[in-house]
Amino acid sequence: MSSYTLWLRRLSPLLIFIFSVIVFILLNPSKPELKQDAQKPALPIVEVMEISPQSLALIIPSYGVAQPKYKTKVVVEVSGRIIKLSPVFVSGGFLRKGDVLAKIDPADYHADLLQAEAQFAQAQASLDEEMARGEVAKVEFKGYDSGTPPSLGLRKPQLQREQANVKAAKAALEKAKRNFERTVISAPFDAIVKARSADLGQFVSTGSEIGQLFDTQVAEIRLPISTHDLVHLESLISPNIDVELMSKLGEKSQYWQGRITRSEGIVDEKSRMAYLIAEVQDPYQRESQQQEHALPLQFGTFLDANITGKVVSQAVKLPRHLVRDGLVAVVTPENKIEMRSVLPVRSDAENVYIQNSFKTGDRVSLTQFTSLANGQEVEVLGEISKEDSTKETQQENN
Repeated sequence: MSSYTLWLRRLSPLLIFIFSVIVFILLNPSKPELKQDAQKPALPIVEVMEISPQSLALIIPSYGVAQPKYKTKVVVEVSGRIIKLSPVFVSGGFLRKGDVLAKIDPADYHADLLQAEAQFAQAQASLDEEMARGEVAKVEFKGYDSGTPPSLGLRKPQLQREQANVKAAKAALEKAKRNFERTVISAPFDAIVKARSADLGQFVSTGSEIGQLFDTQVAEIRLPISTHDLVHLESLISPNIDVELMSKLGEKSQYWQGRITRSEGIVDEKSRMAYLIAEVQDPYQRESQQQEHALPLQFGTFLDANITGKVVSQAVKLPRHLVRDGLVAVVTPENKIEMRSVLPVRSDAENVYIQNSFKTGDRVSLTQFTSLANGQEVEVLGEISKEDSTKETQQENN
């Protein structure tokens, strides 16, 4: 074997490797490296509410139960047997002032009235007779020369006795008339019957209770408020302010308008609450025409109340969770967070009333600011949607 062949055999693997590298380089040319743009870190997305300060009436929440302003027990003033009961004198029945509730057997009282009339007539006749005798006595003593005629001779004591008898007979007659009239028991005011406790044919004695009536002209609601809320009322002596009353009946909420007419003027020692009295006129809608689907305010209904307090100028009402430690997250026009210190005037379970802390057009973050810091840059939810729609439009045009 020649030396040339031997060297060729030894170098053939190296030649094959070099050839393979050349072919790989020719088939896979080097590509320029792409420079990656530095991505901006994602900004927090917040939802904002644009606010406008205005004059707001402070709302003081309370609660109470509707009760009649006047209620009375129907008590008989004469004894006897009940011979008549009104068909509407039942629990839930509506009455007008003067309607007859019940009637007691008047026979004995009618007899007493006739007897009293007779006694009065007899006493009046005796008085007239005595007056005539007195005139005769004056004539007889006309020429009396021994000084002043004696009063007995002029029958003055006898006349006074007969006048007293007439007064007594007249008083007895008036009493007999009243007792006779009291056999008919009437409603003292427009009312609803709470209960009836007597039946037809039952014997009742003087002072017996036969029913209970609630006045339907005015309903009263006793509303407790904390002593801290008293300063938010226009007046404590004569509050005379509006109150909205609400009760959930079934799936719907019913509303009634009332007026705060007075304060009880005493703070309860146990609860440390003051009490306002609200009134609703014509709660059963017997006089006025209410809305088509409005329901009467029945006594015993539990009510939530919103009492109208003082009017605060340059005020904003915000949900309570947006205010923490007197701070509110405001989004500036540059989309940066400003932790603004605010002046709360009043707060309740749901809202905070803030005064002189905002101007028109300020944007308050509705996103809780637990993870937000003062000066932090954010993205506003509405503006993101606008940018996305603009990009889509540009892509469609391209």
